[in-house]
Amino acid sequence: MMAETFDAKAAMADYRTAFEGGCADFLSRYPDSELYAPVRYLMALGGKRLRPVLVMAACEACGGTKEQALPAALAVELFHNFTLMHDDIMDEAPLRRGQATVHEKWDDNLAILSGDALHVMACEALLDAPADALPSLLRMYHRTALEVCEGQEQDMAFETRNTVALEEYMEMIRLKTSVLLAAALDMGGGSAGADDATREALYEFGLHVGLAFQLQDDYLDAFGNPENFGKQVGGDILADKKTFLLIRALEKAQGADLDALQTELGSKREGKVERVLDLYRRLGVDAELRDAMAGQVALAEGALARMKAARPDALAGSEGALALLHGVAKMVTARLN
Repeated sequence: MMAETFDAKAAMADYRTAFEGGCADFLSRYPDSELYAPVRYLMALGGKRLRPVLVMAACEACGGTKEQALPAALAVELFHNFTLMHDDIMDEAPLRRGQATVHEKWDDNLAILSGDALHVMACEALLDAPADALPSLLRMYHRTALEVCEGQEQDMAFETRNTVALEEYMEMIRLKTSVLLAAALDMGGGSAGADDATREALYEFGLHVGLAFQLQDDYLDAFGNPENFGKQVGGDILADKKTFLLIRALEKAQGADLDALQTELGSKREGKVERVLDLYRRLGVDAELRDAMAGQVALAEGALARMKAARPDALAGSEGALALLHGVAKMVTARLN
């Protein structure tokens, strides 16, 4: 019955409410000074809060509570926003969630310094985690932080390369995006005292969900409805960004199709987005991307299914929390419709 009636969006809203309350309490520890003003500004811009939601849901699925999960949830979300603050500087981005980015509202120097403070604050938040879980949580946090940096460096390097293999791209998005979702689930389980096998299953689930979400973004940027996607489609095409679609199109195109695609790269001619989309459809890379997303969702679900089959008592702490994890995986393909 739970699978038929469960409302994942409503459950996510409940977790977000719990997180926002805890986040406000945590930020109140810090003075009302110029250093922390950008931190409060960026955190107030909100967002889906997917990562802290996953921390709390995984914790409850493993028999813990939201309160036990809150330190790890704060650490993951504060770290995520730290990366956004610094990424916006590197990308020279003017907007974040429809508002001025920190470096635009203040300046680069304060954005760098406040971002550094935000990273330290994330580590301080994690120190409030259950004492017996703290060592493993810290190891996962710092391993993931370094992996995200590795992924960002690879992404920047791709901008100056003529060719990028699909395997390289998948590894880059694994590091830049997926490992943080995976860490959120692992750290949620760890906060509840879950054993290594359960945490590994949660991590694998999060890794594949993260890959599916990044592939979804590639798809929606090209083929999404602007009203549902929240921004104008075709931005990646206009920027010649090396996404799954462009990489596979360059691998598959031959003859006139390859000439046409290479002509569009670097150009700013009117109608570029429509012409490239036509090429993508003719080459069938849009269908390949949808299949790749579905494959990642299936791999995610398989990780939890194997755990439940091997140990029926695993992830039995909260039926609703477990249903939310499955609901998040389903959101990837549902958002395409």
